[in-house]
Amino acid sequence: MNGSKNVVGVDIAKRVFQLHWIDWESGEIVDLQLGREKFLEHFANRLPCLIGMEACGGAQHWARRLTAMGHQVKLLPGKAVKPFVAGNKNDRHDARAIWTAVQQRGDQDRRAASDPGAASHEKPTGQVPHGPDQRPAGFAHRIRRSHAARQGRYQKGHCRSAGQIGGPIAGGSDTLREQWARICRRDEEIATLEERIKRWFKQDEACRRIAGIPGVGPLAATAAVAILGEAKACKSGREFAAFVGLVPRQTGTGGRIRLLGISKRGDTYLRTLLIHGARSVLTHAKDPGPWATKLRQRRPLNVAVVALANKMARTIWALLAHERTYQQGFVSQPA
Repeated sequence: MNGSKNVVGVDIAKRVFQLHWIDWESGEIVDLQLGREKFLEHFANRLPCLIGMEACGGAQHWARRLTAMGHQVKLLPGKAVKPFVAGNKNDRHDARAIWTAVQQRGDQDRRAASDPGAASHEKPTGQVPHGPDQRPAGFAHRIRRSHAARQGRYQKGHCRSAGQIGGPIAGGSDTLREQWARICRRDEEIATLEERIKRWFKQDEACRRIAGIPGVGPLAATAAVAILGEAKACKSGREFAAFVGLVPRQTGTGGRIRLLGISKRGDTYLRTLLIHGARSVLTHAKDPGPWATKLRQRRPLNVAVVALANKMARTIWALLAHERTYQQGFVSQPA
């Protein structure tokens, strides 16, 4: 941890950026508002510091630019910032809350304090680095997801209904035919994106390695590699499963912990692909494996599906982190 003497809280927006820090030489509390064009220029003229930002789509871009300047960037989830917002919500109060939240000591910071050598290789909490090779595939998956959601691809009976209404629309009004043509073009765009993703899958060794896992096809494999980026950004398979939202929520008091349904936090798209893959294995595979078969016998289908998806996520992380290929029936040995 850099210490509060060199910490800046940043609340980002489209055109206006609100900064908060304390000048420890003068004791002045600084609340500075910058335009988008002045933001990077300001940090180019500062000594390396710890910059806290609330995680969002734009934050990833600014984190990469600031990291390239030599600063340390820590992205925080909104839930970690909200408790520190004082008074009415505005940009200035948000920047102060981020400045406070980024200095809170989590489990990772405590480990670094007890083992100073660990700080040199630990990744900042909330950051999953993406290499340049993974970003194009990630963009393709996001566009495919957007088109598929608009087309109702995730709804049961989409393909059947599309085939049934094509004929009547062909003899309808010009407006209906134009709308139908637009729908068909979007289907063609989805098919083009899927072909592009499959080509990337064939060229990427990591994707082919994890595609050997039952239930993980080209879409899930490329999405996992693109979203995870560097495997060791997560410390374990369980942490990756939690990142995808496949671990139970918890509630407790008085020392008693109660497990609820899955958290559904993290990346919805990847979680959906893994759950669909797990469901396919349990309902269509001739031999799902002894673990999945026994689980299905004693648990309801949906519970078994999520449990298998969790296991798939852990296996994906293990194969990527240790650069191994999938072996059915493999039993890991304790270190």
